[in-house]
Amino acid sequence: MAGGETTAAEGGDTAAPLRLIRDLVRISAAGFSGFFKRDCADLARRVSLLAHLLEEIRDSNKIKENGDVSSSSSYRACFSDLTMALQAAKRLIIAANNFDNSKISSDGPTKKLFFQFQCVTWKLEKALTNLPYGDFDISEEVQEQVELVRVQLRRATERYGGPLNSSLLCRALSQPLDKEIDPFQPGNRLTRSLHIKNIGIIDHEVGQKMEGNGSEYNATDDVIQNKESIRNSSTSCEIGVPKDSDSGSIKSSTCQNPEENKKPDSPVIPDDFLCPISLELMRDPVIVATGQTYERSYIQRWIDCGNTTCPKTQQKLRHLTLTPNYVIRSLISQWCVKHNIEQTTTLTNGKIKKSDGSFRDVTGDIAAIEALVCKLSSRSTEERRAAVSEIRLLSKRSTDNRILLAEAGAIPILVNLLTSEDTQIQDNAVTSILNMSIYENNKGLIMLANAIPSIVQLLRAGSMEAKENAAATLFSLSLADENKIIIGASGAIPALVDLLQNGSSRGKKDAATALFNLCIYHGNKGWAVRAGIITALLKMLTDSSSCMVDEALTILSVLASHQEAKLAIVKASTIPVLIDLLRTGSPRNKENASAILLSLCKRDKENLACLSRLGALIPLSELAKNGTERAKRKANSLLENLRKSQQL
Repeated sequence: MAGGETTAAEGGDTAAPLRLIRDLVRISAAGFSGFFKRDCADLARRVSLLAHLLEEIRDSNKIKENGDVSSSSSYRACFSDLTMALQAAKRLIIAANNFDNSKISSDGPTKKLFFQFQCVTWKLEKALTNLPYGDFDISEEVQEQVELVRVQLRRATERYGGPLNSSLLCRALSQPLDKEIDPFQPGNRLTRSLHIKNIGIIDHEVGQKMEGNGSEYNATDDVIQNKESIRNSSTSCEIGVPKDSDSGSIKSSTCQNPEENKKPDSPVIPDDFLCPISLELMRDPVIVATGQTYERSYIQRWIDCGNTTCPKTQQKLRHLTLTPNYVIRSLISQWCVKHNIEQTTTLTNGKIKKSDGSFRDVTGDIAAIEALVCKLSSRSTEERRAAVSEIRLLSKRSTDNRILLAEAGAIPILVNLLTSEDTQIQDNAVTSILNMSIYENNKGLIMLANAIPSIVQLLRAGSMEAKENAAATLFSLSLADENKIIIGASGAIPALVDLLQNGSSRGKKDAATALFNLCIYHGNKGWAVRAGIITALLKMLTDSSSCMVDEALTILSVLASHQEAKLAIVKASTIPVLIDLLRTGSPRNKENASAILLSLCKRDKENLACLSRLGALIPLSELAKNGTERAKRKANSLLENLRKSQQL
């Protein structure tokens, strides 16, 4: 390449995953036996299909040139995630194939391996999802093959027990198989309870925003305290509940033994209820021009990729209009009720289930919203502009509208409009997505529509309004733990740091909120440090005109537990600034400053000596007597560490 540059692929990023795949192929060739024979064979077969993808990436000379450093970092992260997933797959297959069949009667070891298969399939599927396929010269045949593998992995994950908690997953995959976390031990939850107050409006032209409450992260009391701090101080998180708001929650669940999930009397799903593409029960069936019915999100993605044929019949589509199949939807709904199967949507037979259990008839609204969504695809720029502006207004008015817009297929089209050349369309599209993301079920649809790359691009190059709402959207989506990983690997963090430094007052607050939430995931902290977040936060602490001291301290307190961040904080001469805040800051400032200093000074003689030399003893003693309860704990711990260091 020009200038002697090397691409991610040319730099050898494919070498490690290719080597692991070949190792697995050799292991598979020897054959599998025992209780997990089929599981090993299925996993090895799926992994072997990825060799063609990596070979094409390795041989590709058509990676799009991009001078942005974060882009190359994003490539490395994607290949690193894939390599780690393949390493875990190799370890698992070896362990499962050598499993002592005499232990089958014992629930513990068997359940642990089932959990491992769930972890590995989930990790592989996420790693494949994050690869930047558009930046490589990959043949259509290989793309289809990879998509098939991704679908198979997702379905396999669900068969092993459903969605995973990301923090538990990371812990599980980071440990040797003989020291695996037992997900069935008390206290090890596979899924967490996440209760989110759905307060209706996140649009910046309105003062009411969103707040997440009660998220059970694997975090210290500092993180829990600071989540409240940053949410209360950020414009994206002001508490204001309109009269028409609803409360939504995701109930926690416990992963059960996969064998227990396979009930002998489980009903067989009728073929007509399965999407021909995903082979899953349809939630939003639509009819294409050939008369075939598909799940809307999958056929929309097929069309968005430039395909103009029917996937099932291979006939050319006379038009690309997707017509809701109300008959099939009604039959699926009736079938779910009959077999006591939880339905995947709150919209049933033209009625929306309200939080009090009653139903509201929305048949009069459906036709109007579907007509409006159709206008989003109009050839007329003016018509598209008017339609997306109206959807922005609708999406901020009520939860019902967010449900109906999603049901009408608005999300994939709005994601496409994020790359429109019309700035007004871009601004309204990202704000509409932001408003729709408040409704919990829409988050998954937004991620499925591959919205993150376009949102990040707006964050980098959009108008200031678009940047503000793009940052707020990333915060909203990152409330789901697995999305923190995807967003972190997308290159979003450097763009958020840039907004934190150079954005408007509101943009800086939105960036701070998003960065805080992303940095709760330990793997994102390194990205933030390398993007220059410490310099930006120190400037916020020392700038007399800054009104974001609370936000800066809150983010620093989360980062201070990360070794790379800790070194960067100390190197930036932040300790004297923190000591000064112990003397002059607000009670909240003093609380966070003491928490950060404690993280920096624990088991660090040099930092403790610096603390003593700069006269921290007096303000710490004062804080230990008169501070908040949390500040007293932190100050006393620091004083105890100082005393011990002086006795040595």
